[in-house]
Amino acid sequence: MEGFRFWPGALSASGQAALLAEVLAAVEQAPFYRPVTPGGRPFSVEMTGMGPLAWVSDRAGYRYQPTHPATGAPWPPMPERLLDLWSDLTGWPEPPDACLVNLYRGPAKMGLHQDLDEQDHSAPVLSVSLGDAAVFRIGAAGGGPTRTVRLASGDVCALTGPARLARHGIDRVIAGSSTLVPGGGRINLTLRKAGPASRQT
Repeated sequence: MEGFRFWPGALSASGQAALLAEVLAAVEQAPFYRPVTPGGRPFSVEMTGMGPLAWVSDRAGYRYQPTHPATGAPWPPMPERLLDLWSDLTGWPEPPDACLVNLYRGPAKMGLHQDLDEQDHSAPVLSVSLGDAAVFRIGAAGGGPTRTVRLASGDVCALTGPARLARHGIDRVIAGSSTLVPGGGRINLTLRKAGPASRQT
């Protein structure tokens, strides 16, 4: 699909371990929680965030906010290595201001959806996979057929240009395919520019 960019093995084993250590340190400050949809249905994934903003979902709706919904504290900062990945791989002139951290364990999955809550839909969405491999599904924004891509630990992909509003989701996680994450499972880091663009046009 035009605009879907994929960098298999972008992070070395040592790079994955170093990034995971930074993410788990952030989780100490901003614990994983299980959000609910506006209708009150619990997500199968657990979530937290890093950066000035993070995406949340509850009965009040979908939105970005600067504080953890359970603790009320600001989100911890994004690791520099994540900011470097964004800059090196996307070339976007501004840094991301939100990083959603999803934990997939057991039957957790993510239905097909579009990332629509950001103010600037021209900015890319960058996704980093750590831990167990996942079956990622993607299809055009306007509907039609979808295809799947296996995302392994250390893989990075991005939704850019025509694929920025693609429908995408996680069909399933392949348990035991990695030993990186303590206790098993997959951690997905999604970097986004949630607020308005400040660059000069």
